[in-house]
Amino acid sequence: MRLVTEPYLEQLQRWPTSGRHILAQFDDHAVVVYQAYRPTIGHFAVQHGFFGGSFSLDRMSWIKPNFLWMMFRSDWGTKQDQGVTLAVWLKRSAFDAILCEAVHSSFQPAVYPNETAWKQALAHSFVRLQWDPDHDPSGGKVERRAIQLGLRDDLLARYAREWIIHIEDISAFVTQQRRYAQSAGYARLVTPREIIYPIEDPKLARRLGMRSP
Repeated sequence: MRLVTEPYLEQLQRWPTSGRHILAQFDDHAVVVYQAYRPTIGHFAVQHGFFGGSFSLDRMSWIKPNFLWMMFRSDWGTKQDQGVTLAVWLKRSAFDAILCEAVHSSFQPAVYPNETAWKQALAHSFVRLQWDPDHDPSGGKVERRAIQLGLRDDLLARYAREWIIHIEDISAFVTQQRRYAQSAGYARLVTPREIIYPIEDPKLARRLGMRSP
């Protein structure tokens, strides 16, 4: 498996306990995001290195750079049609472009001057932004917020075909770690190594609803 992993309890010591933060595994060239699908979509993507086949470009598709948020959403790969967990290495320049395009899925008075301005921005954007409560391995809410990004139309097509560097099926890893996520104390739980993704542009940080650096 290409993912770099680390004991969960070690990571927990350095992660912020509250606030809006993009936790992700990344390097100078790529950012890892997660998605979960039924086998027909997931296996096609792994085999071909892009999304096609029964993957629909006509509906919004959500990407999550935070592994544990993906595990909460898919119940560690046990929910219907979410049994194949994919780690997608996305071009870092593409991930940054997605963030620049993102518009909050609900009105945020601290970001938009009024609801009309927000609705106009929403109508012209191909990316939806949501800050949801992050979760611990057993599914409990924590104070920290996790980001997820919904892609649609032309931008989704570029994600599916142009911007992906590598796709890996990590379902076996998810199954292996699921039992440790259900154990008290998480002593044996290992998760992908994630750190805070830097948003260096103060204007973008404010528009995303984050504190500026």
